[in-house]
Amino acid sequence: MGRMFQTIYDWFWWDRLWLPYNLTWTDLEDRDGRIYAKASDLYVTIPCAFVFMIVRYLFERTVATYFARVLGIKEKVRLRVKPNPILEKSFRASSKHPKQSDIEGLSKKCGLSPRQVERWFRRRRNLERPSVLKKFREACWRFTFYLLAFTAGMAVVVDKPWFYDLRETWKGFPIQTMLPSQYWYYMIELGFYWSLLFSVAFDVKRKDFREQIIHHVATIILISFSWCTNYIRAGTLVMAVHDASDYFLESAKMFNYAGWKKTCNCLFILFAIAFILTRLVIFPFWIIHCTVIYPLELYPAFFGYYFFNAILVVLQLLHIFWAVLILRMTLKFMTGNIVEDERSDRDETDNSEDEEEELVKNGLISNGHSMINNNHGKSD
Repeated sequence: MGRMFQTIYDWFWWDRLWLPYNLTWTDLEDRDGRIYAKASDLYVTIPCAFVFMIVRYLFERTVATYFARVLGIKEKVRLRVKPNPILEKSFRASSKHPKQSDIEGLSKKCGLSPRQVERWFRRRRNLERPSVLKKFREACWRFTFYLLAFTAGMAVVVDKPWFYDLRETWKGFPIQTMLPSQYWYYMIELGFYWSLLFSVAFDVKRKDFREQIIHHVATIILISFSWCTNYIRAGTLVMAVHDASDYFLESAKMFNYAGWKKTCNCLFILFAIAFILTRLVIFPFWIIHCTVIYPLELYPAFFGYYFFNAILVVLQLLHIFWAVLILRMTLKFMTGNIVEDERSDRDETDNSEDEEEELVKNGLISNGHSMINNNHGKSD
């Protein structure tokens, strides 16, 4: 068994896979004052991810909650449904959106009208949806990180020659010494994306949940791979481009949740412009062009070259997917509709207050129960 694992390990780290034909891993060992990235450095990103999760927890319940109060965010009162074992079992085991035939069957079992069953399910679905305060806290945390990350990223790359001449990215590759600023930029970015992946089950779930998972995994693989094979210069450019627009989106969400629609719409337009410019113009026509064309001027193509660019293409496909959503939302804005995040679920509303009163009267829901207390920031 030990020999098998050793064989797999040796094959995985085979020089011919990840490095140009005339180089080996010994060429990337520290010597003569030159320091290179090491795969073992990446272990620090896991505890870094848990530190991020702790900082996020404290940030959301202090700073983010404070700003929520300042912006006047108020929770919508959600009516709690009265426990009903039959309906609850169906809700959890069968479907949260039962068909009409199922509703009629449940109404006979419970002794309720089909309309009452429908409204019970609607109320029960609303109780599981994230509150406005939770959404605001999450957006506030991401806005803060992305803004700081973009600022730090620009500080790391803006004074480097490869920021202005992309051919400099590959000058001497892969024999390029690692700078302390590059080390911390990588560790922080990778730690943050690990924290997003670890907390994805607890975050607000959106319609592009699967695409988010793919994006996080692709980003982690890309950052880790570029670190191990010393694609650090290209990696810092990729990270800086990706951080350039996200803080506009998160700030637009924050003001949307606060009801500041004009501010939200202005920030969203800025986000759309920044996203299209960085993800659909700069990324494919500058960054990917740089990683596909310029290395071949120095070395024949090898597996690591193809792998790195394949991950970049996966990210670009995701950019196109999100660009479609952004353009749809921009179209709504231009036609006079309120811009909202199409990926988020919204509370289902009732059409008749008389039906609500009927449910209260029959004991199916209890009035006056808020799922979120703004003063304490607790949620069910």
